Amino acid sequence: MFGLETGLFILLAFALLAACFFEFINGFHDTANAVATVIYTNSLKPITAVILSGSLNFLGVMIGGIGVGVSIINLLPVELLIEQNTIQSMIMIFSILISAIIWNLGTWYYGIPSSSSHTLIGAIIGVGLGYALLPETEMGISAVNWSKVKSVFTGLLIAPIIGFGLALILMWILKKVTSKEVRKQIFDEPNPGEPPPRWIRGVLISTCGLVSFAHGNNDGQKGIGLVMLILIAAMPAYFSINEKLDIAEFHPQIVEAKALVNKINIEDKSSKNAERLREVQLAVSSLEKTNKLTETNKLEVRKNIILASRDIKIILSEKPEVLNKTDRERLSSLLTKDEKGIRKLIDYAPNWIKLMISLSLGFGTMIGWKRIVITVGEKIGKSHLTYAQGASAELVAASTVGLASGFGLPVSTTHTLSSGIAGSMVASKGLGNLQVGTIKSILITWVLTLPATIIFSSLLYFLLHYMLS
Repeated sequence: MFGLETGLFILLAFALLAACFFEFINGFHDTANAVATVIYTNSLKPITAVILSGSLNFLGVMIGGIGVGVSIINLLPVELLIEQNTIQSMIMIFSILISAIIWNLGTWYYGIPSSSSHTLIGAIIGVGLGYALLPETEMGISAVNWSKVKSVFTGLLIAPIIGFGLALILMWILKKVTSKEVRKQIFDEPNPGEPPPRWIRGVLISTCGLVSFAHGNNDGQKGIGLVMLILIAAMPAYFSINEKLDIAEFHPQIVEAKALVNKINIEDKSSKNAERLREVQLAVSSLEKTNKLTETNKLEVRKNIILASRDIKIILSEKPEVLNKTDRERLSSLLTKDEKGIRKLIDYAPNWIKLMISLSLGFGTMIGWKRIVITVGEKIGKSHLTYAQGASAELVAASTVGLASGFGLPVSTTHTLSSGIAGSMVASKGLGNLQVGTIKSILITWVLTLPATIIFSSLLYFLLHYMLS
């Protein structure tokens, strides 16, 4: 099938199933956070809550873009992204998937709200480091896209802090602006087994829905990016370029990019940036000469776009004075922005992949949610979750994750919402209202997830590389 040998086709099928399984785990691991508040405030029955959340996760993936997926895939060294050795590409993919799945299942088993985002990103960085440290890799650790690592880490670290702080602020505002009667309704613990007043129930169901949609929109994109990585590695002739687009439509942008590139003057012709500039000029000239996408030149077009994008980013960040501000912004837009420039040819995902990932995430939400829900609902704070706490934490989490998706940044829904719950608990009764043991477990897992998955995936990559090469 698709011109693949039987063994390679089996590997491809297994890799796609593993990617779907990762998203399935992501659903019952991460999205359990979204339903904890409506369940523990008696706003919805558990089954109704997880069906609602799973459906909105599905919609979030289908409606969302692919910016977050592109961001995490670009953590890998460019040389790995343009690798044409199918076996090596499969080694990379299985190292990522096995590491991420094992860590996610382990933390779920112990009911610890760990981040699937941290897990996947750690596994990707680990593979990048494993590749960079191979004796045959000349560039060493500089092969890893450290600027992208920095921007991704920034989002992962800041989101929980924002969640904690904004939940505190929102709780304080609610205390100040609501009447005494309303304050008593929303700040008192719910009566056991009794649903909240209709308007409160509507607010809580809405915020649960917003978190679920935002989670699908952000985390679903990571799965889409992962599947595209698998398909490009196994079947480059079919998936390396968006076949719905005609390269001739991009010729005006390519010609404009070439003119801007030729305006760059690197005085020291022996410098690394001068070498990069020559590579960019060759890549853009090659794109200009390509009038039709064929099976033989698809990979070359993809390679040229990726290399030109990487090198021009480096040149403009290290030597911004080589172009004026207007030209810099325009060249960046043409070569490095998937939504505006030439990268649209390679940064894409077919709708059937979105459907596959959204179904995996949606069904995952409906199964295995209980362990994490108990932790979020009962073990973060010492007091029972109130209506105000649940709504505040979810509103903050949905806003933070939604905003991050708009900027193409992967963030942790788990950590953002858990931090929001903690912030709302502190706002009610101070730091003494937190269960130290649970907070310690979450923090330890938060700290360990990245290094553990980085080490595990890099070692696995080394092992498979030398076993199968």
